[in-house]
Amino acid sequence: MSTAELACSYAAMILHDDGIAITSEKIAALVRSANVAVESYWPSLFAKLAEKRSLEDLILNAGSGGCSAPVTVAAASGGAASAAAPAVEEKKEEPKEESDDDMGFSLFD
Repeated sequence: MSTAELACSYAAMILHDDGIAITSEKIAALVRSANVAVESYWPSLFAKLAEKRSLEDLILNAGSGGCSAPVTVAAASGGAASAAAPAVEEKKEEPKEESDDDMGFSLFD
């Protein structure tokens, strides 16, 4: 990823975090204030992306790598209420490993 892309990404995230509308002018202003030189098309690309996709969804799903087809299928089949609620994971307590001291011998006896 180039410096220009990173600068525009950070600028868009800053605007999103502050609750400010993400526009190409505001992204360009933030990038200029950081003294980063970017081509003129980068801020408008990131602004158009922010219009079409929620930046919060992009941030939360950055490492998922997969498509969201199962979620859409579940919502279409009437499982929207269950798809919106997060799955509750049961935490299983791992059994503690026994140490060699409990066995009555050690490795170097």
